Amino acid sequence: MQSLALALLSAALIMAQAIAAHARPESFADLAQKFSPSVVNITTSTTVAQGAGPAPLVPDGSPFEDFFRQFRDRGQGGDRPRRSSALGSGFVISEDGYIVTNNHVIESADEIIIEFYEGGELEAKVIGTDPKTDIALLKVEATSPLPFVSFGDSDTARVGDWVMAMGNPLGQGFSVSAGIVSARNRALSGTYDDYIQTDAAINRGNSGGPLFDMDGKVVGVNTAILSPNGGSIGIGFSMASNVVSRVVDQLQEFGETRRGWLGVRIQDVTADVAEAMGLENASGALITDVPTGPAAEAGMMAGDVILSFDGVKVPDTRDLVRQVGSTEVGKSVRVVVFREGGTKTLRVTLGRREDAENVDGTDLSDGGSDATPAPQTMMGLTLSPLDDDLRAQLELAESATGLVVRDIDPLSEAYEKGLRAGDVITEAGQQKLATIDDLKDRIADAREAGRKSLLLLVRSAGQPRFVALSLGDD
Repeated sequence: MQSLALALLSAALIMAQAIAAHARPESFADLAQKFSPSVVNITTSTTVAQGAGPAPLVPDGSPFEDFFRQFRDRGQGGDRPRRSSALGSGFVISEDGYIVTNNHVIESADEIIIEFYEGGELEAKVIGTDPKTDIALLKVEATSPLPFVSFGDSDTARVGDWVMAMGNPLGQGFSVSAGIVSARNRALSGTYDDYIQTDAAINRGNSGGPLFDMDGKVVGVNTAILSPNGGSIGIGFSMASNVVSRVVDQLQEFGETRRGWLGVRIQDVTADVAEAMGLENASGALITDVPTGPAAEAGMMAGDVILSFDGVKVPDTRDLVRQVGSTEVGKSVRVVVFREGGTKTLRVTLGRREDAENVDGTDLSDGGSDATPAPQTMMGLTLSPLDDDLRAQLELAESATGLVVRDIDPLSEAYEKGLRAGDVITEAGQQKLATIDDLKDRIADAREAGRKSLLLLVRSAGQPRFVALSLGDD
C-alpha cells in the first residue's frame, strides 16, 4: 500500500513537472485582440532643404557641372524645399490621449499624425522628449475616451519569459510578433540605458511600440535592433518600462526631465586599482575629480570610492549613474565612501543634472615647488615637475602641480594602460605630487605597506582618471 502511494506521488510530481515545462500560451490572440486598440501607427512629416540630400560628385569647373545642375532642377524642382516622411509606432497610456513613442520617431517633425487601430487619425503635439533614453511623450485631443495600456514592472521580467511586440514594421500596418526575454540590463550607448533584449521580431517601423508581458502590461518600449542587414535577426532591444515610466511622469508634469546630479567624475574600480587602494573587492565607483557641485559641498574628494548610495550598494559606475539619475532633485542622501583605508558616510543634497550639463571641472591642485630638476625615469616614465613653461605649453592653471610625462617606454605597463607624453600625474597613493621626490616617497610607502602597485591620478587632455602601475622589484 505504501509503495502504491509512493508510486502515485511520483507520477503526480512527474506530471506537474511536465505541465510546468510546457506552460506556454496556446495562442496570443486574446492578448492581441484586447490591447491592439491601444497601439498606434505614427506618421511624421518634415520639411527639408533640397540641398540637404546627396548630390553627384562633380568637380568645380567640370563640363558636366551645368548638365547635372539642369538635370537635378528638372527632376526635383530646383532648390525648393521638399517634404520627408517617416513611420513609427506608439501606444496610448491614458484615456485623455497621452501617447508614448521613441524620440527618434518624431524628432524634428513638423507634423505628427496618429493612426488608430480601429480607424481614424488625429494630429499630435509633443509634450516633451528625452534623447538620453530616446523617449517622447505626445498628446492628442480625442472626442471620446481612448483605450489605453499600463506600464508593468520590468524588474520582474525574467530571461525566458514570453513577451509580445506590437507596432508598424516596415510600414505594413498593425502587426504582432512574439518571443521571449533573451537578456536583461543591456546597455547600448546611452548613459541611462537599461534594455530588455528580446527575440520577438522587431523591424524598422516598430520603434516606439510596446513590448507586453503575458499580463498585458508594457514592460518595454521597442527601440533598436542589432542587424548586419537592416532586418530582424532576433536581437531587438526595448527600453525597460521602469526607466520609461519615470521619464514619462516627468515629461507629463514638467515637459522635461529632472534627474538627480551628484557632481563627480568617476571610473570603475579594477582589480589592480582595488589592490593598490587596499579594497577587498573590485567594486564601487572611484572618484577622479570633484568639480564645484553637491559632492564638493558634502566633502567628497578625488580618490574616494563610492560604496553605497542612498542605502543601495554600488557595484560599478553605470549602476551609480542610474541610481543618481533616478533620484529626485533636492533629496538629501547618505553616501558611503572608502577613504584612507576606512569608510566614511557623507550626506549629499542632489542637484539637477540638466542644469549642470555644461559645468566644467575646476582644478583642485594645491600650489607646489618652483624647483625644476632634470627629468628622471621610473616605471617606464620620464618625468619632470610642472614649471611655468610646461604649464603654458599644456594650457594648465598657474596653480597646477604634478609631474609631466616627457617620454614613455612603449614596452612599459604604463604605455599599455594608456599613458602618453604630455599627461600630468597629479597624485600618487592618493596624495598630491609636486616633485620627483614626492613620487619616490609614495613608492616607498606603498612597498612598506606591502602593496604590489601604486595608484596614480593622471590627467590626459584635462580629463582625470586613476591608473594602477606595478611597483616591480626594489
